[in-house]
Amino acid sequence: MEIKDLYQDLKNEQMVEFIARVRSNRDGKKVSFLVLSDGTTIHDVQVVYKADLKNYHDVSRVRVGSILAVEGVMELTPTRDQPFEIKATNIEILDEAIPDYPLQKKEHSLEFLREIAQLRARTKTFNAIFRIRSLTAFAIHKFFQQENFVYVNTPIITSNDAEGAGEEFGVVTYDQNHKPLITDFFNKKASLTVSGQLNAEAFAQAFKKVYTFGPTFRAESSFTSRHASEFWMIEPEVAFNDLSANIDLIERMLKFVFNDVLINGLAELTFLATVNEPGLVEKIQTLSTSKYVINTYEEVIEILSQAVAAKKVNFENNKISFGLDLGTEHERYLCEVVNQCPTFVINYPKEIKAFYMKLNSDQKTVGAVDLLVPGIGELVGGSQREDDYEQLLNRCEALKINPTDLSWYLDLRRFGYYKSSGFGLGFERLVMYLTGTSNIRDVLPFPRTPKNLLF
Repeated sequence: MEIKDLYQDLKNEQMVEFIARVRSNRDGKKVSFLVLSDGTTIHDVQVVYKADLKNYHDVSRVRVGSILAVEGVMELTPTRDQPFEIKATNIEILDEAIPDYPLQKKEHSLEFLREIAQLRARTKTFNAIFRIRSLTAFAIHKFFQQENFVYVNTPIITSNDAEGAGEEFGVVTYDQNHKPLITDFFNKKASLTVSGQLNAEAFAQAFKKVYTFGPTFRAESSFTSRHASEFWMIEPEVAFNDLSANIDLIERMLKFVFNDVLINGLAELTFLATVNEPGLVEKIQTLSTSKYVINTYEEVIEILSQAVAAKKVNFENNKISFGLDLGTEHERYLCEVVNQCPTFVINYPKEIKAFYMKLNSDQKTVGAVDLLVPGIGELVGGSQREDDYEQLLNRCEALKINPTDLSWYLDLRRFGYYKSSGFGLGFERLVMYLTGTSNIRDVLPFPRTPKNLLF
């Protein structure tokens, strides 16, 4: 049996067998106690054993991290914190951890645990985080599959930079001595993708509704708690959708995911509320039911300007004017103080947004949208895509993007293209929000960050 099964089948005096890892072993004069986990649930199981156990002396000395096979009788304990314990009739030591096993029964810093990422999922905190990560990924796939989206695997090696960030990881070939080869493998510049959006647009014109869910890469030398060199993105794309329909899709998707994780990961969320963020469950419940509001960028600039003028707030950047690329402090003030709920901001200045966004009739803003949520600021970024071939070509030229490199993408507009909208959701940022985790390194199984490639 698995320990999860034991919690779902509570029967007094039933015989059980399971294999699990030792979290703690306390040897008493009359009765001794093992706390075991097999990773199938956030809950541990307590095993009681006595001196009449045939290999008592070996078991009493067994170390944390060791693997045991346990046979015993379930005894219900409704008056205690745990619903049952196991009275052992036989314990077999399958494998014993070495004395300096790193995860002893004490508090370990997050920094220390990042250095042993191959082991940290064995701790209760990271076990809960990575189970929520798994549940969240599954909920995202469930939502899009139920909505008749087609799942598309876009290229990891690409020749274009969809965001124009200019901070890409190049792909080069090496000889057997690990020296870069002069001849380029693809006969052109190649890099790891920063986004699958452009490819998704092509497939949306064939299937109407598609989504990508895969790894993306950024080469910026940032050491903040919100940046990683390798992370995952969810990028839906819907043909014939305008910005309004895109906003509706974002809200419906997030509320579905929040509700699904609440249902299937409540035990983990409840535990994480005790170690990461008090009120975590209530926060997610609120986000799953509350009304999201919409502000235009110009409205936001006016709100922020008035707040600064009235000395209601003192930002690090108090120079509020049209063209400002909103910072996290501005975003959080808007959704936490002003609106006190998730907030969509739409119609940003074209100068601070990507080349592919639809130019509005005012000729100065584009049909962009960001979703800001209390606690972190921006969670989702999206837009209606530019469908006019000449406008898109002009935008590329203005930003010094070589149209030849994107000819296949531009040509989509010449082969029948009526609107398209989509968004990008950083998966790790969503998992951070759902788990109350403050550093992106702690929601990635094996984080890749500047100067750090341990695994």
